[in-house]
Amino acid sequence: MSNGARQARDQELELYRSILDEPTEYRDGFTWTTMLGALFCGVLMLPGAIYLGLINGGGLGAAPWVTLIIFSEVSRRAMKTLNRQEVVLLLAVAGAMMGAQTGLFGAFVKRAYIVRSDPVIAAGLAGQFPSWWAPSADSTALSERTFLHRDWLVPFLVFGIATWVLGFIKNYTLGYGLFRLTSDFEKLPFPFAPISAQGAMAIAEAGDRKNAWKWRAFSSGTMVGIAFGIFYVGLPVVTGAFLAKPLMLFPIPWYDATTITEGILPAVPTGIIWNLSLVITGMIIPWRAVQGTALAILVTFILNPILVKTGLLSTWQPGMGTVDTGIANSVDFYFSFGIGCAFGIAIVSLGQTAKAMVDSLRQQRRQRRELFKDRRDPWATPPGRGDWSLKLCLAGYTIAATGMCVLCKMLVPDFPVMFLVFFAFIFTPVLSYLNARMIAVNGQHVDIPFIKEGAILLSGTQGLNVWLAPFPEENFGAMAASFRVKELTGTRFTSYLKLDLFRMPLTILLGFVFWSFIWHSSEIPSSMFPWTEVMWDQQVKQSLIMWSATTGDGLVETMFDKAFKPAILGIGTASTVIMFVILRHFGAPIMFVYGFVRGIGGSCHHFILEIVGALVARFYLHRKFGRERVLKILPVVMAGYLVGEGLVGMACVAVTLITKAVSGLPL
Repeated sequence: MSNGARQARDQELELYRSILDEPTEYRDGFTWTTMLGALFCGVLMLPGAIYLGLINGGGLGAAPWVTLIIFSEVSRRAMKTLNRQEVVLLLAVAGAMMGAQTGLFGAFVKRAYIVRSDPVIAAGLAGQFPSWWAPSADSTALSERTFLHRDWLVPFLVFGIATWVLGFIKNYTLGYGLFRLTSDFEKLPFPFAPISAQGAMAIAEAGDRKNAWKWRAFSSGTMVGIAFGIFYVGLPVVTGAFLAKPLMLFPIPWYDATTITEGILPAVPTGIIWNLSLVITGMIIPWRAVQGTALAILVTFILNPILVKTGLLSTWQPGMGTVDTGIANSVDFYFSFGIGCAFGIAIVSLGQTAKAMVDSLRQQRRQRRELFKDRRDPWATPPGRGDWSLKLCLAGYTIAATGMCVLCKMLVPDFPVMFLVFFAFIFTPVLSYLNARMIAVNGQHVDIPFIKEGAILLSGTQGLNVWLAPFPEENFGAMAASFRVKELTGTRFTSYLKLDLFRMPLTILLGFVFWSFIWHSSEIPSSMFPWTEVMWDQQVKQSLIMWSATTGDGLVETMFDKAFKPAILGIGTASTVIMFVILRHFGAPIMFVYGFVRGIGGSCHHFILEIVGALVARFYLHRKFGRERVLKILPVVMAGYLVGEGLVGMACVAVTLITKAVSGLPL
């Protein structure tokens, strides 16, 4: 790479890192106000979030913001303005409470569907699910749709208690260590960290005339969210309370055009997700990453018809929609090709990581003088930030990872210990670091697939148990970005430790209450929940490809036997590495490469509006208002948009839940 290209890349990364100034002091935000906020959000908003999640897959992302606005305005009228740290922690605790939307009991409801689903029955796997994962298909716990049954006790102890305790420890040990490495040591930009930080500070600084622009941007986003939410969220939710099938102006989960375009684009899933938030997201995503994704979609449009003509996509048939086309293409080609591409990404990422580490070490002395001034140790921490010892992190992670290995061995006695040790102490730390670094650079994720699957196949372990156990194959890269957000808002890290210890029991209790009511009131999935009806079926079919690998009798070809093609896997790996080398040789930015890999082989549904948003930002907003100014304003607008859409959703869900509750009364 030329010096000019490298300087351009460094300037782009520095621009994203400097969107918000580093705080000069840190405070503890865990107070009675934040605890009351957790109760408020959990009791009043969690049921709406669950219901919306089942309908459109998005849930009630604005619930934390609504909680924040209410508490902020009440405190002002009580002549006690919340400080920034209280506001930020209130937002965090409300967001954590929303975890029960798809948390433990949401997973249990999905498992209740899986063990009795048509794809599972057709695959001959009915009755093979372990009792520690879900009750059997003929259990009264499922027929009566209730959690108050002894068949749920062991799954609750395994997945509700043991895995949470071990995961909590690993979050605050390995996750914290990754933040120290990528942010404190490498000074990476974390381009999406300002979204939550600026949105919260817009509320906290609403009365500050200097920062009045944040409140105006937030309010503008809210009005847009309300206007769009009436049609996207409100219409299907309200009509679903009175009709057998809800009315939808914008199809959920997407508008499917696959059968319309199959004449010119055979085996290409086409359509669009009509969600305005994708436009705003596209305005925020780095331009080069969007360029790469757009090119990947174009390549997929050209490649799939060629693969049909050559016979590689033989399962696809005219008349298939998006879901069936995706499954057919996966079995024929993209399952193996995708694994190969991900292997290629892993190779490239490891190389880039090693190079970045070397560059960081070479420049460390100069950066230390400029960035740390009074601190010569790059690992030193700002006073009052609430940091803890990295040695403690190492010890804590070792204990928790060992505990996860022991738990898995108890559930799957036949699985070799050596693979568990590999997952816990090599694979998870490496994968987490790769993800932390990618998130820090361009907000994207990387996965190294088939490591767990390959280990399972090599072990010779048979049955479904081995796929369902809580393996120590985890990814804590996102925690680095989470800590970066905490740092930008000037909140002590220890506040979040206390926050998680407080909210987890509350989350379990409220999740149990509301999931029990909604599940008992209506069958899930059903036509009442359009997103769930489509996506759960697709997800089960996709999972069956791998599950069939250890459940066949060797006499009949399984889905995995059809899908796993080593030659195509090798082509995917080689093509990814070669593409990366070529693009980098011609000076293509790293964000372009990752954006390309993100979109190759996938459907265009999610990316079309993102590309539209990126074009609007690039060729209009940046030119009229300036790039840096736009990047500061748009995260606040996005937060406001989520609030507006969420307000509509909460109001409509309240009507629906009241209707269901009243209809269940004897009179």
